[in-house]
Amino acid sequence: MFLTISTTGTPERPATDLGFLLHKHPERAQAFSTSHGTAHVLYPEATAERCTAALLLEVDPVALVRRGKGKGRGGAPDAALAQYVNDRPYAASSLLAVALAQVFKTALHGQCRALPERAAEPLPLRIEVPALPARGGAELVRELFGPLGWTTVDAEPVALDAEFPEWGDSRYVRLVLEGEGLRLADALNQLYVLLPVLDDAKHYWVAPDEVDKLLRAGEGWLAAHPRRELITTRYLSRRRGLAREASERLELVRLAEADGLDVEDVDNAVDEASDTEERPVPLAEHRRAAILAALRAVGATRVLDLGCGQGQLVQALLKDARFTEIVGVDVSVRALTVAARRLRLDRMGERQAARVKLLQGSLAYTDKRLGGYDAAVLSEVVEHLDLPRLPALEYAVFGAARPRTVVVTTPNVEYNVRWETLPAGHVRHGDHRFEWTRAEFREWAGAVAGRYGYAVEFAPVGADDPEVGAPTQMAVFTRSGGEDEPRTKKQEEDRA
Repeated sequence: MFLTISTTGTPERPATDLGFLLHKHPERAQAFSTSHGTAHVLYPEATAERCTAALLLEVDPVALVRRGKGKGRGGAPDAALAQYVNDRPYAASSLLAVALAQVFKTALHGQCRALPERAAEPLPLRIEVPALPARGGAELVRELFGPLGWTTVDAEPVALDAEFPEWGDSRYVRLVLEGEGLRLADALNQLYVLLPVLDDAKHYWVAPDEVDKLLRAGEGWLAAHPRRELITTRYLSRRRGLAREASERLELVRLAEADGLDVEDVDNAVDEASDTEERPVPLAEHRRAAILAALRAVGATRVLDLGCGQGQLVQALLKDARFTEIVGVDVSVRALTVAARRLRLDRMGERQAARVKLLQGSLAYTDKRLGGYDAAVLSEVVEHLDLPRLPALEYAVFGAARPRTVVVTTPNVEYNVRWETLPAGHVRHGDHRFEWTRAEFREWAGAVAGRYGYAVEFAPVGADDPEVGAPTQMAVFTRSGGEDEPRTKKQEEDRA
């Protein structure tokens, strides 16, 4: 990854002042350790007339996998290879933005003890990024940087292969920004925010404090930006709650700036103690309520939560005394640890603790521990499996464990057009291997029910849109007949 910052000067105000502003001496090449590689700062040219500082980030792909999410780019079937073979070492992204903030931290805050007046003044600047991923193309690059005071925003698409122009352009651009009306700190903060926005794939977990980072870096320009919603949504990795919080706070900033007031003076109209405004119920709560209602309707008391994740459904089941035995199963030890912490198993009374159990296990394999239960729940689980592995899960649950009732929920892909922040063609979560239409889900569920001796009914979860249906679709399988024993794969093959 490579980025250059250039400025021009005069003998009275030499361009080499850039070294003071960046706190990096032009006569030395310096290296800085980051969590994902080594950042180098060097000066290809440093004269009174023109000075250029270069930031070169050498990414260690192995360190990226070990310290990052470890899920490749999008959770595709070839994600194991994609963790190591990708564009991360070569194209500007959130990795470069983090290095920028680490290496030029003082400059990013507009501080310079040696030349404080220069830090507060606009500079003639030229910034070049040779390879910038741009989900949205060159036009989006211009829409993002154009309103920010640059006189030139040149986003030149990079061809897939210069030898074969008929293949068209890649998703990368060569970016050149030129202008004379910006402080260095302003330019660096814009890059810090917009590099990961354009790449649209952060390499680290987005925590709530990212909202504060976004507002600090966006001070003075983000609140009034015409693409503010897109910037906040992408910067916060489409975490809707955080994006909503950021948008609300930015709107207050915009109103305050328009009226020449402080934000505190604008944000004083509501007494939080008496705020009774009804807030929308999250889809996850709708989903848990629908599952609980289905389990109560069939009289289930001993329940399996297969793919229990961090234990939200297990926690909801524990609150209802009719569920006398609850077993959460997940392949992730980390998720089970979080679930145990959420449930406070270490502080739970003896009688309550006897009702719940957390087990590590893979749903792709049969497990004798899962036999004999009234019901099993697969909530937002099947879409995380590669399609070729679904038959193994089907047999493990419907053929081997054979609970009387199986409840399955999964996203309705038709509803995705109603998510304003979800780009067309994208799934709702980077780890989703697929998302079904209502017809596809019904076809799959009907086939499974027929193979394993179940009847199946369907229900929408969430607001049921007349055109595209509900955001989540649910199937409730009920075992027909009196067959309780597990079926062998040979029996299934004979029945098929």
